[in-house]
Amino acid sequence: MLFSLSTIAAISAFASTALGAALPVSGNPNTIAKRALSGEATFYGGNTSGGQCSFTEYTLPSGVYGSALSDSNWNNAANCGACASVKGPNGKSIVVMFTDQCPGCGPNHLDLYENAFTELGTKSAGIIDVTWDYVACPITSPLSIHMKSGVSQYWFSAQIVNAKRRTTKLEISTDSGKTWKAAARTTYNFFEISSGSGATSAWIRVTSETGSTVTVKNVSQTGDVRATATANFA
Repeated sequence: MLFSLSTIAAISAFASTALGAALPVSGNPNTIAKRALSGEATFYGGNTSGGQCSFTEYTLPSGVYGSALSDSNWNNAANCGACASVKGPNGKSIVVMFTDQCPGCGPNHLDLYENAFTELGTKSAGIIDVTWDYVACPITSPLSIHMKSGVSQYWFSAQIVNAKRRTTKLEISTDSGKTWKAAARTTYNFFEISSGSGATSAWIRVTSETGSTVTVKNVSQTGDVRATATANFA
């Protein structure tokens, strides 16, 4: 039996859908992942300032809960500061920010702060099924750069806090933006250059997962300095 080209195309499309092939996704532009992730959630007391993301002296934004993320999803701290919309078995959804790591947890597992867990289920359950997806954090204030203790022109280490989106790159410039040098991400959520910037101040440019950038000029290369940008990621 012979089929027309249009018939063959229709059959092929149906087969792809039936076999679970990826389909184009549309909808909320703030949603980063292409489909919700399924996993389990537990809870603990929460540890924003002392967690693996090293968010010392940072307070979670209003309306955002905290969560540790499975080491299976850790991605060398690349998901630190990321926000996710989490839906529990009671049908309710909340937004959490990843501030800590959950070692030994299964894929897509969330170890929620206790107040986040009780929004989605009961404490007596201990563990619940959840679906979640990365979203832009509901932050309207600018992002900040936190220089690590011990930083000087001979050793560079900085992290990004209060970012609307995940930071994928941090670069420094000592010639007013003519040339840039990339820093390497650490597992504890700092970007480092072992030889330092070579100057007492530098421009710092950060790039988000969507490619938007923010530049902070003339950041002092001094330990524990916190420089606030004039904007956040788009």
